[in-house]
Amino acid sequence: PEVCMRLDVGPSAAVRSPLAVQNGFLHMLVHSYTAELFMSSLTNLGPFLEDEVIPEVMPMEIEIVNTKITLKDDSPQVYPTSPGPVPITLAVDHVIVKRGDDGVFCLTGQQCRGAVLFFLGASLGQKALLCPRLQKAKREVMLKEVPELQRELQSMKIALAEANMDKARLLQEIRKYNPLFEL
Repeated sequence: PEVCMRLDVGPSAAVRSPLAVQNGFLHMLVHSYTAELFMSSLTNLGPFLEDEVIPEVMPMEIEIVNTKITLKDDSPQVYPTSPGPVPITLAVDHVIVKRGDDGVFCLTGQQCRGAVLFFLGASLGQKALLCPRLQKAKREVMLKEVPELQRELQSMKIALAEANMDKARLLQEIRKYNPLFEL
């Protein structure tokens, strides 16, 4: 099946989290799923998701593996001769969305075939702890990029200095006509 769901409630859910005993724990797996959705169907979901009552937090884990979703814009065209917008395809190798007892969603991703594991908001040190064999390769790539980044930084500094000189020149020109002008 492309979508599998499991809901644990009661004492058996205690292994997932303390709150799961009371509120339950939802585990969902989406595997090898392909879909085409219209943007209007997504934007029209908003009213159904709004509620005046604050819901109880349900811990969950949603795992999405080898999934491809294509979003098509079906809004009316502004210019009839325009070819229209290009569909957007979202391809996901492996993403896990977890919601803990505190209600915070954490998104972790993994590239399949043992290549890269990353956590959003994590530091390089945490990545190295999770994938020690990748630490050396990551450091080598970073060292190769240093000279290029230094050249780019230098060109940005020059562009910033030129922009500041242009700004000063324009302010001086404006103050010729309006001496009380302040920026």
